[in-house]
Amino acid sequence: MASKQEETVATPKEATPSRPKQAFSEQVLQSERLDFVDLVSDSRPRSQSLKGFDDCYTDIVDYIVRCTHKIWDERDVGLIYTHYTNNCVLYGTMGTMYNREDVVRDTIQRLVSFPERRGMATHVIWNGDDREGFYTSHLVTGSGRYTQNGHFGPANGKPFTSRTVADCMIFENKIYREWVVSDQMAIVQQLGLDPQAFAEKIASTKLAQGVKALDIGENGLMLGQYPPATHADLSIANNDIERETLQWLHDVWNRKMFGKIREVYAPTAMYHGPLMKELYGTHAVTHQVIGLVGSLPDARFEPQHICSVPCVEGGTKVAVRWVMEGHHLGYGGIESFGDPTGKRVQVMGISHYHYKNGRIVDEWTVYDELSMLVQIKLAQLADAPADP
Repeated sequence: MASKQEETVATPKEATPSRPKQAFSEQVLQSERLDFVDLVSDSRPRSQSLKGFDDCYTDIVDYIVRCTHKIWDERDVGLIYTHYTNNCVLYGTMGTMYNREDVVRDTIQRLVSFPERRGMATHVIWNGDDREGFYTSHLVTGSGRYTQNGHFGPANGKPFTSRTVADCMIFENKIYREWVVSDQMAIVQQLGLDPQAFAEKIASTKLAQGVKALDIGENGLMLGQYPPATHADLSIANNDIERETLQWLHDVWNRKMFGKIREVYAPTAMYHGPLMKELYGTHAVTHQVIGLVGSLPDARFEPQHICSVPCVEGGTKVAVRWVMEGHHLGYGGIESFGDPTGKRVQVMGISHYHYKNGRIVDEWTVYDELSMLVQIKLAQLADAPADP
């Protein structure tokens, strides 16, 4: 991961190369069991072909973990100039940045607000190679204190912990496209801020800039009176476990077959979700899914990218970047929404699944409830009559 922003714009599905079959045998690093000094060791020889990459990087996981640490924790923000293309596009949950200078500026502003923040690599799931380009999905757990006035208002010194996932497309040492999903609502809650007032402030600023909606058009759940398709679109999958993942996601989210969760997840599965939720068991997972669907009952769930890696803990880890788009037509698990407003809401999320013995034992999902609330507030403000 290399930059954090608060914004969401859905984009077309990207075609990326399949993960090379030899990747695991090449001893590409994994972060789960390694201390940081071992993860970014200065004495480890290069273990993967990285044509065009800086000499300090030994493989693609080392690259994304090390450069993120240098930029964010060591404050070498200027490395963005050598690690991003000038015309990079960064999609977030509150908007899109279209050039490197905006990434530099945004990074500095976030460091201003959280000078003590540290980000720890939880895991990196990836595919690709140095010939056609790499794709990485980097889950980071960040913690710190709000000790300096910034975009959250007056500093109050309160601590916070939140998760961020950044998906990056990389070629010859440079990120040229990135999707960042940061759980900003978790930070807002932990800092003791009023989510309604904070979301309305952001929405008012965007409306003053001429932005009236953060959406991508009507949802495509149903055409005419047809039910959802029986089979998922598997065209972005690279192997069997990815195809199976796309199918059960379609069954659960689009076909509303929530009982499928009991088949796919282990009884002891852990769910690590938005707002730093830590839940256990299939019933808890089912409740979280129904809660989001309840708030957006007509939403369409669309995977945008999927990749997977064998895991040193056993089994396989799968990363899915997805978009949901529908209307706030019901009550659900997003408590900040309140009564149904009918407003269109778009969710960009990224999920990491750990399969062992054919079932999911851990899920990490990140989406930003604050972005969703801002979209509702923005639509309401845009509907309000202008002052005479």
